Amino acid sequence: MFEKIALGLSGLTALAIGACILFAPHAFYAGYGIKLGEDASLLSELRAPGAGLAGFGVLMLLGIWRQAILSLAIAVALTVFIAFPAGRLVGIAMDGMPSGSVIGALVLELVIAAFCLAAFRRRLWQPAGLSSALPTN
Repeated sequence: MFEKIALGLSGLTALAIGACILFAPHAFYAGYGIKLGEDASLLSELRAPGAGLAGFGVLMLLGIWRQAILSLAIAVALTVFIAFPAGRLVGIAMDGMPSGSVIGALVLELVIAAFCLAAFRRRLWQPAGLSSALPTN
């Protein structure tokens, strides 16, 4: 059950953020104090990963109900919620401190990453091929 909750939280978060970036990038980034303007190339470059993030969110959510893709959904959740904060930390090291809203997003991503690591810890430390033998409650 803990794994399903982690996938649900991860999936809903990724789907919601990705959909906002895809369909309302101006409003989404305004929340971070970023004004985008009307550059079609920039908007396209933002919408594309937004769609990817939304797609990953759907995949995480499908992992709750489809045993066949559970391992993939777990890998996607861990990748997304470890890579995003890692990228933000690189940005802080290279570019300096971002706005408080961006730091808030970093904290949320770290919390979700920690939650996922705790939920999936048994699967992460076992030999390959045994994960499907574990119960999925």
